Amino acid sequence: MSDLTESGRQVIADIAARYGLSQDAVEQMARAVSNGGGTMAQFNIPELGGGGQWMAGGMTMVGDMFNHGLKATVDGLCAELSNGMANAPFFKRPQTIAGAAWWPADLGQPSSVGGQNQFRYAYFPQACRVALDPGNGTPVVLLDTLDHQIGGFSQQQSGYGDPFGGVSFSSQYGQFALSSLPRIGAPAPQPEPVPQPEPIPQQVQPDFQQPEPMPTVAEAPAPSAQPAQAPTDIAEILGTIEKLAALRDAGALTEEEFSAKKVELLARL
Repeated sequence: MSDLTESGRQVIADIAARYGLSQDAVEQMARAVSNGGGTMAQFNIPELGGGGQWMAGGMTMVGDMFNHGLKATVDGLCAELSNGMANAPFFKRPQTIAGAAWWPADLGQPSSVGGQNQFRYAYFPQACRVALDPGNGTPVVLLDTLDHQIGGFSQQQSGYGDPFGGVSFSSQYGQFALSSLPRIGAPAPQPEPVPQPEPIPQQVQPDFQQPEPMPTVAEAPAPSAQPAQAPTDIAEILGTIEKLAALRDAGALTEEEFSAKKVELLARL
């Protein structure tokens, strides 16, 4: 639900038509002027060249610093919005930081306040807090400044799309985005569990059975030539030679053994 008043809606629609801008862009600029108390604005609006600053009295900075036409448009737009807010409220909530303490009362008084587009912020060094009003009806956000000693706030040109509109701050440690500060009340990030290595499965050794010994086959002894008995006649000698020939053919005697025995037997004739 929009927090624009009816008169604010009409003025924004009229200005948007005359400047050739969308009502969305003019409303964003109106919120920036409102957050700056009607005298200044920090903005980051794509239709107006991105990031820039405006201050009543003629100080205007835009992303394209040499675009004098754009500077004149921003200066005229902010001046008209500031004048319109002086005559009638644009928003249903308080429009100026000085006019209402929108932060928690226990924080005390801020040392620095400002605004950027739809939201506004206030810095409380004693409490180490930055209070942030998103400007969209959601509750005020508190940021913990830790040990930063903030010296000032500014707008980052590359902050478009940042949840805090690209607002940054400077401290003794350097320049940081406002969104880098931890939120009060937000759950602390839990450390990711360290993955445990999976146990190595024990390898089951198969029951090893000693193979039964293969039955050994006794080698048949090679037949050896038996010394022939001294033959008594030719028939016996010839019969012995025939037997020796059979043993040779069966492989029991080599050719040399057979020939040597044959010569021996024949020598006895």
